[in-house]
Amino acid sequence: MEQTPLAFGGGDGGGDALTLAHYAERAYLEYALSVVKGRALPDVSDGCKPVQRRILYTMHRMGLSFTNASAAGPAPRKSAKVVGDVLGNFHPHGDTAAYDALVRMAQDFSLRYPLIDGQGNFGSRDGDGAAAMRYTEARLNPIARLLLDEIDEGTVDYMPNYDGTTVEPRLLPARLPFVLLNGASGIAVGLATEVPSHNLREVADAAIAMLKNDKLSDDELYTLIPGPDFPGGGQIISSESDIRDAYSTGRGSLKVRARWKIEDLARGQWQLIVTELPPGASTQRVLEEIEELTNPKIKAGKKALSAEQLQLKATILAVLDAARDESGREASVRLVFEPKSRTISPQELINTLLAHTSLESSASINLTMIGGDGRPTLKSLRQILIEWTTFRAHTVKLRTEHRLSNVLARIHILEGRQLVLLNIDEVIRIIRESDEPKPALIEAFKLTEIQADDILDIRLRQLARLEAIKIQQQLDEARSQQQKLEDILSSPAALKRTVIKEIEADAKAHADERRTLIQAEKRAVVEVRIVDEPVTVVVSLKGWVRAMKGHGHEAGGFAFKSGDALYGTFECRSVDTLLVFGSNQGGTGRVYTVAVSLLPGARGDGTPITTLIDLEAGTQPLHYFAASSDATLLLANTGGFGLLAKVGDMTSRQKGGKSFLSIADTDRLLPPMPLQAGHTQVACLSLSSRLLVFPLDELKLQSNGGKGLTLMDVDAKDPLVSVATCANGVKVLGLGRGQKPKEEDLKGATLAAYAGKRARKGKAIDAAIKGQRVIAL
Repeated sequence: MEQTPLAFGGGDGGGDALTLAHYAERAYLEYALSVVKGRALPDVSDGCKPVQRRILYTMHRMGLSFTNASAAGPAPRKSAKVVGDVLGNFHPHGDTAAYDALVRMAQDFSLRYPLIDGQGNFGSRDGDGAAAMRYTEARLNPIARLLLDEIDEGTVDYMPNYDGTTVEPRLLPARLPFVLLNGASGIAVGLATEVPSHNLREVADAAIAMLKNDKLSDDELYTLIPGPDFPGGGQIISSESDIRDAYSTGRGSLKVRARWKIEDLARGQWQLIVTELPPGASTQRVLEEIEELTNPKIKAGKKALSAEQLQLKATILAVLDAARDESGREASVRLVFEPKSRTISPQELINTLLAHTSLESSASINLTMIGGDGRPTLKSLRQILIEWTTFRAHTVKLRTEHRLSNVLARIHILEGRQLVLLNIDEVIRIIRESDEPKPALIEAFKLTEIQADDILDIRLRQLARLEAIKIQQQLDEARSQQQKLEDILSSPAALKRTVIKEIEADAKAHADERRTLIQAEKRAVVEVRIVDEPVTVVVSLKGWVRAMKGHGHEAGGFAFKSGDALYGTFECRSVDTLLVFGSNQGGTGRVYTVAVSLLPGARGDGTPITTLIDLEAGTQPLHYFAASSDATLLLANTGGFGLLAKVGDMTSRQKGGKSFLSIADTDRLLPPMPLQAGHTQVACLSLSSRLLVFPLDELKLQSNGGKGLTLMDVDAKDPLVSVATCANGVKVLGLGRGQKPKEEDLKGATLAAYAGKRARKGKAIDAAIKGQRVIAL
């Protein structure tokens, strides 16, 4: 389809023209870049998103900053006033977005180091929202000084605000890497970020170490920053290698769990107290999860609770008697769990709760942010520290240059005053007698305009003789400051020492203890108690499954729905697994897993297997097999390929199954064959009744699945139709003349005639039979 050009610049078509596709692409890219840089991602330099930076700068301009960390702070102002100024001057968006950002910066359960001191209801970790902004008040916390103190010392560039009436800083002169201290979370167009919070002392030590040695080894770096430090504490149970991999690549997922203690009560009773929660969890959410487990609801489209729901309910109620939230002012988190009886071990209750609630969860890491070059990039921990230390050194250099220019200006003024004091009488005479004293003073004493203006503005009391001593002292002090500042600017090593000294001072003033424990543990897994007993799994041709207690049932006694019939029965144990082999889809054979204990009993027709697994689109159940995880199966397809695999290798916890077999689109999986004890040979039968028998040891166990090895040389016209393992003989089942069923027993020397090596064509059976199936004798 031809693209119609769009014309810009006038009705005569004389302007620039571009296609609609090109215009849409350009417009969308501009929008995407605006969202990425203007809303969602933090900057590596100050760790702020634009709305956060604008809120902090506005509050600083309103005088809501602490002058120093120890002094009494300013009185807080209504949040509505702050939000109004932010929207009116810098952020022309909705007031809800600005207020939500302000609230988050005041929540000690959201930020590791809150930047705003909120007065009033600023929400809770249970998801309760903050009060309306007309009710709450806010001022900056002392730690916000580390972001704003140097903003007026030539350290940052300013840009016009949205309507050009004022200016705003592009960045804040952060004295510490706040992008790591408080982290960030956001979703942009095609990009997302999830930076966890860290401990201030650890980050400061790492930044200092990086400044001292830019070739710091990974081991040294990860020793200084062993992992995130979440606001709510908790415990990171991921291994050291997992944490390091996440930091080195910038992306990963950490396993985090709650922390708890056991309180002993009277008469041997006890209760479990959860005192810290992982990030994203809340007391309300945990209690809601327990309620859903103990009082499950029937799923949409179902008539009753599933076996899995009933099993989970029984598991929880077997160990838990009551759960309640006792959180309050004295304890921000206090979840109480009472065991079913005092004989239950604490570890059993803990494992059950961890395995089935958000008391144990995952915390993702995605270190995507705006870099020093202004581009959104996924960064490693090392890159973040290198870019921030570079930014900080540049900031200190700009600040030093600004201070030096101020000192030089002061020296210039003081030198003019000193010159005047030496000729005070002449200066007074010139001022009294001259119509234009300024040019007269400049000409008489070779002063600059700045010095002349200062002398004319000076008070008479400052011309006293005693002032000469003060001026000399001030001049000496200013020249000393000049020397120090010039030393810093002239020496990269001195600049680096200055940055390090300031980081150490800030860390000493604001550092606190680590809250999150880092200790590797295995994920909590609760093994459901299942009575180990013999059962028979019954599967119909249409995929209805059930489990009958005991072995030895007669197949003729099974009833099925109209139009359905028996696929097969499998005598196994209640602790075993039912495997469902899906039809070949796109060259991939998936294997689905259902625990035999979850199958319905013998009453009725059973349950459709499709309700117990999530079949891939376009896939149908093809074959079934139930056995223990140690059982070995021979899996073959009509294309002549096959492999050996254990049931445990094909097992998956996911309802979506596991991609295990590689099968050509034109081929079909044959029924799985169990490997029997004492069987040493494999018999392969083709459609034209060619038979090949080869040693079983020519096949290998393939725990990862795949295509397998060639069992028999076949083609599309004469595919493989059946395989079996055997010891001394096989029975070939097929059709004889007149399509009558016929079978042929082959053993001993007769069977040896069909022996050969794997992947050969085999030999046609002498009897007039069209092969359908081969089974062991």
